[in-house]
Amino acid sequence: MVQKSRNGGVYPGTSGEKKLKVGFVGLDPGAPDSTRDGALLIAGSEAPKRGSVLSKPRTGGAGAGKPPKRNAFYRKLQNFLYNVLERPRGWAFIYHAYVFLLVFSCLVLSVFSTIKEYEKSSEGALYILEIVTIVVFGVEYFVRIWAAGCCCRYRGWRGRLKFARKPFCVIDIMVLIASIAVLAAGSQGNVFATSALRSLRFLQILRMIRMDRRGGTWKLLGSVVYAHSKELVTAWYIGFLCLILASFLVYLAEKGENDHFDTYADALWWGLITLTTIGYGDKYPQTWNGRLLAATFTLIGVSFFALPAVSPACLPALGILGVSEAPRKT
Repeated sequence: MVQKSRNGGVYPGTSGEKKLKVGFVGLDPGAPDSTRDGALLIAGSEAPKRGSVLSKPRTGGAGAGKPPKRNAFYRKLQNFLYNVLERPRGWAFIYHAYVFLLVFSCLVLSVFSTIKEYEKSSEGALYILEIVTIVVFGVEYFVRIWAAGCCCRYRGWRGRLKFARKPFCVIDIMVLIASIAVLAAGSQGNVFATSALRSLRFLQILRMIRMDRRGGTWKLLGSVVYAHSKELVTAWYIGFLCLILASFLVYLAEKGENDHFDTYADALWWGLITLTTIGYGDKYPQTWNGRLLAATFTLIGVSFFALPAVSPACLPALGILGVSEAPRKT
């Protein structure tokens, strides 16, 4: 321990303490740092170790902490595949276009397999295309799981499991398992299993949803509908009241004179089909009172039933227009 005397001198402490050599840098010709003249140098003490960002001493030299070239290539490949599969840009859309055509071809062949005239010819092509699809989607699924490790929240086996629980990954594994089950049943020649699992082929429709993995379209539509939810709920509510009232009045006018309106449920079916402008023609009023009531409520109810149908198509454009015009107002 170094103690300072009253006159400014420095003298060592007791004999039991460690002796330190004291000198001045500028006065000592053998001093390691001669630029700091007059600085007090206490020799024999240990210099503090340089710490890293986490206050841990560095064990290596200037090149310590840098990953080797193999590890850098591993991370670079992981980031590249993750961006291609999850955040496609530029030429990466070529692969997604190929996947879209593959899924669309499977869907078209699945439709033709239900037609008797084309069932035999489409079964062979569909079988081969199903094998290609299973291989492509199986490899892509495992590559997605592996490449997700480039994100901090998806590192480790727990992070990979978290990524696998995402909705689109669940859809991928469901369709993959269903396709394998269909091919396995068809290859064994089990007619009952094939007919039971044939409907699972139409789970490939879910593959069309995966084309928009980031959900930008659904997010835009959902945000606009949520912003105008009060208007939509009001239109649905008034349209529902028109449906109930019109069906009841037409039922009273047609009851006993028209076999198509034996029950109130028949009138509700007619009102729903009429006010939604579908018009199957299986039920219609025959009396003049019923026709007059039907014409009146049709003019009123169609406007409210058509408003929710038109709004999801128009509101996104209005929402985008409102966002683009917001800076102009300011």
